[in-house]
Amino acid sequence: MFLPAGLKESPVMPHADSLLLAELEDEIRRQVLAVAARKLEDAQEFARKHSISRAYGSYEELARDPDIDVVYVGNIHPYHLKACLLFMNAKKNVLCEKPLAMNTNEVKEILDSAKRNQVFLMEAVWTRFFPVSVEVRKLLAQREIGEVKMVRSEFGIPLLHKPRLVEKELGGGALMSIGMYCLQFVCMVYNGERPESIQATGVCLETGVDETVIVTLKFSEKRMAVFTYSSSIQLPNDAIIVGTKGTIQIPARMWCPTSLVVNGKETQYPLPEPGLPQNFHNCTGMRYEAEEVRKCLLKGLKESPVMSHSDSLLLVELEDEIRRQVGVVYSQDCQ
Repeated sequence: MFLPAGLKESPVMPHADSLLLAELEDEIRRQVLAVAARKLEDAQEFARKHSISRAYGSYEELARDPDIDVVYVGNIHPYHLKACLLFMNAKKNVLCEKPLAMNTNEVKEILDSAKRNQVFLMEAVWTRFFPVSVEVRKLLAQREIGEVKMVRSEFGIPLLHKPRLVEKELGGGALMSIGMYCLQFVCMVYNGERPESIQATGVCLETGVDETVIVTLKFSEKRMAVFTYSSSIQLPNDAIIVGTKGTIQIPARMWCPTSLVVNGKETQYPLPEPGLPQNFHNCTGMRYEAEEVRKCLLKGLKESPVMSHSDSLLLVELEDEIRRQVGVVYSQDCQ
């Protein structure tokens, strides 16, 4: 089965209000089977545009469809918990858009549900499945640049015109939408190791969500990482890994990379051409996370070794600490 990528202001397909896309696997072909939205007319319009055979006006109807194997949850993140629990309790496998949920407690509830229902669950951190990211992990495993001593990353884009980045009730804040890409990169490079310390400082908007933040992490054996993220300014948006024997650099758009510079030598990793208008850069790269889901299901796995449940838990725990230090509190934190 192949899950088309991204329905939350999707890079592949236009935004439809809290759309959830599901798929059916058979041995002959991969098929997009159904789409659901809070309003039936939205689902129907989306289904017509993309030749999807079934459209539902509620997520509950989709959960009751016996032919659905996998559901992609692409609504805004304050609603991930409810949607994930709905589908997993219906014994559906789930690919949930990042961030998996609003805080550690919510993520633990989702992970517990996946285990209890014995279904597959993966947080859709699409960056980890790009060919560039695959090559980075390979190079690190081969110690191509020796021992990693420093990781640096930046992600900043002017996005304050988008309510979902500004309004707290929509899960606003730069960390949850873009800063987490830098954080997950650091976690990937250091192979899921928990840092010994983390320091975050930054500024918040009047709405109480984070705008621009600098984060420094210290790991064991005197290894460091630092990243900057912002929803108000344009940053270089690159990443670099510095080792005792060289460097690995990911040029601009480190969250959807198509090139890699290893010790000064650049290699291109072109993506497939899009078949539909794109909302975001390099959106066809979202197919790689979908293919990962398919591979895992064919192997009978309940989680991906590339973006595991423990990876999601570490990510949200570090996000919670960054928010705590910067002073961002969501309503979900008080429940």
